[in-house]
Amino acid sequence: MASTQREGQDNREIIHHNDICVGCGICSDICPTSALNLGPILPIARGIVDMDYIRMDEHKCVVCGLCSFACPFNAMEFKINGNVAKNLNEYPKWDHGTNIDKEDCILCGKCEIYCPRDAILVKRELPKIKNLVSGEIKTDVDKCITCHICEEMCPADAITIKTTSNSTMGRFEASNIEIDPEKCMYCKICQKVCPEDAIKAICTTCMDSENIPEVEITGDVVLDEISCINCSWCEKICPSDAAHTIKPFKGEVLLQENEEEEKVCTGEACHACLDVCPCNAITLTDNHMTVNSDVCVLCGACEKACPQKILSVDRNSMELSNIKSKSWQNILGSLIE
Repeated sequence: MASTQREGQDNREIIHHNDICVGCGICSDICPTSALNLGPILPIARGIVDMDYIRMDEHKCVVCGLCSFACPFNAMEFKINGNVAKNLNEYPKWDHGTNIDKEDCILCGKCEIYCPRDAILVKRELPKIKNLVSGEIKTDVDKCITCHICEEMCPADAITIKTTSNSTMGRFEASNIEIDPEKCMYCKICQKVCPEDAIKAICTTCMDSENIPEVEITGDVVLDEISCINCSWCEKICPSDAAHTIKPFKGEVLLQENEEEEKVCTGEACHACLDVCPCNAITLTDNHMTVNSDVCVLCGACEKACPQKILSVDRNSMELSNIKSKSWQNILGSLIE
C-alpha cells in the first residue's frame, strides 16, 4: 500500500490499495501531473516481481484526488480531513455495482466458486440427516470379525469399529460397533457387505417417504463490494437470477493483428493477457486469445500487458456521473475516447 499526504487548509491523502488493484493503469493514464506510474504488470501478476502495480511519486502528486474517482475498482482512496471523498456530494460518482437478491438466492454457492476476486461468501446451514431419514440398525459384536469392510464402505462415514487386544488369541477383537445417528442414512450398504451378518438395518424412511419434512436450507450470501470488480460472473452463472450487475464500462476488446508487421497473437507461447485479466474473461482458442465479453470489464490490463501491442480496449460509455468540473470532464472523458 502506497500513500501521499498533503497538509494545508485541508488535510488530503491518496492511498493506493494494491491488494484490490487490477493493474489496469487507468489512474496513471489520467494523472495530470504524471505522478502515478504503472509497474511491470505481467511479472507482478505472475508473482515473479514483488512490487505494487502503481508507483506513486509524492514529489509530483498534488493530491487532487482525480485518480480515486477515475478508478472503478476501489483501489485508489482519496480522503479529505479523514473523510472518504467518494461519499461527498460534490465529487463524481460511479453508478456501477453488483447486487444479490437474497430473496431469490437459493444458496447454491456457484457465485462463490466462479467469482475471480473471492468477493462472495455463501454461508448456509443444511438440515441434519437424522431429521430427514429414519430407521433402525442392530449390531452383533460377537459376530464381528473386525474386517472393517463396513467401516470403509459406509458412504456417510457413520461406522466406527472399536477393537481390543486379545493376548490369548494374539489378535484384535471387536469391542463395539458404533453407528453415528447424526450421519447414518440407513442405506443398508453395511448390511450387504458384512460377511458375517453382524449388522442388520431397516430403513423406515423408504416406507414412509411422504412424511419426510420439507428440506429447508438457510443462510446468507455476503458480497464484498470493495473487492468486487462487477465482472458479472455471478449474474451469468446464477441459476435463480438472483445476481444483477451494472458494469463500469461498455465497449469491446479488439484484436488487431497485422501479419506483415509480424504483429500476431502467439497464443500459448505468450498468454500474457490471460495471466493479467482480473476477471477470467480471456481464454485461448485455436492458439488465439478470445475475450468473453459477457464478463469483461474493459479495464485495459490485457492491452497494457500484450507484448505484441495488438489488443485495443474500445470503451464507448461509462457509468460515471456528477462530474461538475469542466477540466475533470475533459480528463475523465478520455477514458472512453
